[in-house]
Amino acid sequence: MNKRTFLKLGSAVAATPILSPLLSWAAGEKLKNWAGNFEFSTENVTPAKSLEQVQQYVKSQEKMKALGTRHCFNQIANSKHALLEMKPLDHAISIDENERTVTVEPGMSYGQLAPYLDSKGWALHNLASLPHISVAGSCATATHGSGDNNGNLSSAVAALEMVTASGDILKLSRKYDGEKFLGAVVHLGALGVVTKITLNILPTYQVRQVLYENLPMSALKDHFDQIMGAAYSVSLFTDWQDQKFTEVWLKSRVTEKEKFTAEPQFFGATLAKKNMHPIAALSAENCTEQMGVPGPWYDRLPHFKMGFTPSAGKELQSEYFVPRHSAVDAIMAVEKLHEQITPHLLITEIRSISGDDLWMSPCRHQDCVTIHFTWKPEWPEVRALLPQIEKEIIPFRARPHWGKLFTMTPQQLRKSYGKIDEFIEMAKSLDPTGKFRNEFLDTNVFAS
Repeated sequence: MNKRTFLKLGSAVAATPILSPLLSWAAGEKLKNWAGNFEFSTENVTPAKSLEQVQQYVKSQEKMKALGTRHCFNQIANSKHALLEMKPLDHAISIDENERTVTVEPGMSYGQLAPYLDSKGWALHNLASLPHISVAGSCATATHGSGDNNGNLSSAVAALEMVTASGDILKLSRKYDGEKFLGAVVHLGALGVVTKITLNILPTYQVRQVLYENLPMSALKDHFDQIMGAAYSVSLFTDWQDQKFTEVWLKSRVTEKEKFTAEPQFFGATLAKKNMHPIAALSAENCTEQMGVPGPWYDRLPHFKMGFTPSAGKELQSEYFVPRHSAVDAIMAVEKLHEQITPHLLITEIRSISGDDLWMSPCRHQDCVTIHFTWKPEWPEVRALLPQIEKEIIPFRARPHWGKLFTMTPQQLRKSYGKIDEFIEMAKSLDPTGKFRNEFLDTNVFAS
């Protein structure tokens, strides 16, 4: 029998020490993103409370954007006119066990969804390093996670519902809507306001993570595939000093038949003897459990716990996807800039992601490796550095993360996205007056 389970999660996550930017804005400060590097251009923010209210609001506005958990670092979600804040729509879930799917409202975060799924015996195939991000926003920008055989978060989307510029409801699914669905999943906020999103799920599982220290960068040249394929999810961290990766995080699924032993050496790296933060100088208190201790998938696949400030807090981020077959050459090309990069860097993370078929996904039709930079909050210096980094990796057909900082030109983006013309046509058909367009989209998508 098709079993459906419903739950309201008005406050599924305990109170945390993180101060919401929206709360800060309500207290009189300008509305900013979570890291504090970007200030939104309007104070006209309306909370979404129901599907009907979303329809009415969208229909009444000439220009607007939907606002999620504000985990982007650029202007992709910015508006000079009006923001519809989706976080209140975070408390309705349905699980369809026959179809193996879960349907959620757009404001729900992975940190809310994952424990509930696990309690019902289900799981997601992948999670990003931060559980704080919303499901809808993550999928809209092709935010990812890690693993040779794991697609990014948007690859789990089975169906979605959105309100288009006219106020009408559009429903699309992978099963019935073919290319139109593939074009709409990574929508960049250009097609409408997502009001429901359905994800594929799988039976729950446990994960353990072990860390190694000081992997020689030279090991990548002969052993890259073995290193990145050594676990379900693998992350390499480096500060680009001394030609080494300071930490290697291996996240492995626990199986009944497996007898687990963490070897003392890993391609020249040594087994860590204590819990660690990706940024070595910071406390590991806000990181998920390490030292090979098994735990739920949702409490191991992310690097950071839900109840703590993720990463370094006040920071900038950039990230580039390169084809898997070019990854080592791209990494070594970036390494040549270590003297320029290191003074302004907190940490770099290298991860792998399998390919997908979504039009605007950086992983479309190619397995990828990502080079992620967490920068100190020094925007003038970082802005000057990014073109130097991009010059080194553009020859490898690098694609930037849509929600992070980059300086690639529209012409360079056009060369990377074979379906960009079709995406533009879809956007114009659903939003003929450009209601959902903003400066970011006009510059990086529509001007291309």
